[in-house]
Parts: sequence; structure tokens; C-alpha cells
Amino acid sequence: MRIIAFVMQQTMIFSIPLLVVAMGGMYSERSGVINVGLDGGMIMGAFAGTMFINRMQGTISGQGLLLLALLVAGLTGFLFTIFHAFASINLKANQVISGTAMNMFAPAFAIFSARLVFGTQQVPFRDTFFIRKIPLLGDIPVIGPLLFQNAYITTYIGFLIFFIAWFVIQRTPFGLRLRACGEHPGAADTVGIDVQRMRWAGTLISGFLAGIGGLAFVVPTSTESNATVYGYGFLSLAVMIFGQWRSAKILGAAFFFGLMKTIASAYSAIPGIKELPIPSTVYKMIPYIATLIVLIFMSKRSQAPAAEGIPYEKTGR
Repeated sequence: MRIIAFVMQQTMIFSIPLLVVAMGGMYSERSGVINVGLDGGMIMGAFAGTMFINRMQGTISGQGLLLLALLVAGLTGFLFTIFHAFASINLKANQVISGTAMNMFAPAFAIFSARLVFGTQQVPFRDTFFIRKIPLLGDIPVIGPLLFQNAYITTYIGFLIFFIAWFVIQRTPFGLRLRACGEHPGAADTVGIDVQRMRWAGTLISGFLAGIGGLAFVVPTSTESNATVYGYGFLSLAVMIFGQWRSAKILGAAFFFGLMKTIASAYSAIPGIKELPIPSTVYKMIPYIATLIVLIFMSKRSQAPAAEGIPYEKTGR
């Protein structure tokens, strides 16, 4: 039971950032805008969030500081993504190239700013956010050790974001309009939907969630931001594609890749796996090998939004 709880806890830590960022990517792409700049948004969110924690740790303590830092990270990702939205929607630039440029800019900016402030590219912080056990809930048989012990508040924030994001896109008029803009923008425009505004909304939501996901990845796994999220933004894109741009499937895909990441990073603590005569470098490759395999088999069955990546022109009705 102890091993199962350990694997579950580690899987949660690695899955939640993937889930949050993939949901953000879904919002952007369901509106019709490809956002490959999620990795850059995560880096910027992680940088701003850890910088906030570093500066405010002596003033604000406890989980309140982490909640504020998550908000700062989200707002940073939101502002960062404005450039991609403007280039993709208003200027009708190539969306993949624009997102790639954002991914190149983010680590350079984070390293430059960190060196300016700290003299090194790392932004250090003290991890005071680990929750050993939630009173009462942690004592529930089976569920308690799996979900309410040895956790971070980011896990619960991640699930909350997932359910809100699912409800908004599936059960509200806003979500219906957003999906219409990604499937048939001409028809959406005909019935009075502002396609450009909806695409802006979807893209900025993706940036906000990418920023939150960046900090949600760094805080449980490190004590410093190092201008990288180790390709987690790209893994999130794979999760979104594996999940067929559907919330429930994205949830399952996030936990699958989270489990792969857990095996890659904690294999030495898992009985039955640690005894295998496999080099550690092979274990570290597992999440990325899984990504390639999934994309190979899913590419032909992909159900991407019909107007994804296609700039909208009113004259193209």
C-alpha cells in the first residue's frame, strides 16, 4: 500500500501541470488558434511565480503565498501570450512560427532577468508548501493516503481548474461560441459571433493556464526556477492531442503521461522496476518515447478542430 500511495502521489505531482496546461491548449485550439508557445508560457509563469515567492517569503507565509504566486504566474502567462495572439489573430502570421518564437524568447528573458537580480540564472525559493497530511481527510482509509497526504495545494487547484474549464467549454454559451469559432468560423460570424474576440479569449486563457502550470510544475519538483520546464509544454501538447481536444480524455492522457514521468524519475524506489537491468538514461527517455509512440498511432485518428490554425477573413464566408 505504501508503494501504491507513493506512486500515486508522484503521479499527481507530474500529472497536474500537464492537465492544466493541456486544458489551456485545448481552449486556444478549440477557438482555432494553434499555441505551440505553451512551453514558453510555462517558463514565464514559473519565473514570475518563483520570483514573487522569493521576494515575499519573508512577508507572507503558508499556502496563501503559493496561491498568490499562482495568480502572478497565471497573469504573467496571460500577458506573455498577448504577443502570440496579436501576431496570430490580428497580423495573421504563421501560428507555429509565432509560438516557436515565444518559446525561444521565454528562457532567454528569464535567464537575463535572473542574472540581473541574483547574478545567476536560477531563482531560488524555500519550499514551505508541502502538506504532510490534511486533517480528517488524510485519515480516510485508502483514499486518505492516496490524495490527502504528502501533497501540494497545486494538486487540488489543478482539479478545480479542470472542472471549471470543462464546465465552461461544454456547458456555457461562451464555450459553445468558442467551439464554433474553431469548427466553422464563417458560420459563427454569420450568426453574430465575433470570431476575432473569441479567438483572443481562447488564446489568452491558454496563456493564463500555461503560467499556472509552469509554477505548479516547479514548486513540487524543485527549490529554484532554472528557466526551463524540461519540455513539459510540448508534453502538454501531446496530452491534448492524445485526448482528442476533449476534456475527459485529456484528464486520462495527463495521468498516463504523469505515470510515465513517475517511472522515469522514481524507478529506483519502485519494486519490480528497480531490479530490471536497464540504464537510468533509458528510464529518463520513457515519457518522450511514449509521446512519440502515442503521436504515431493517434495522428491518423486525430479529430482536431476543422479551422485550427487557419486565420479567419470575413470575406471568406
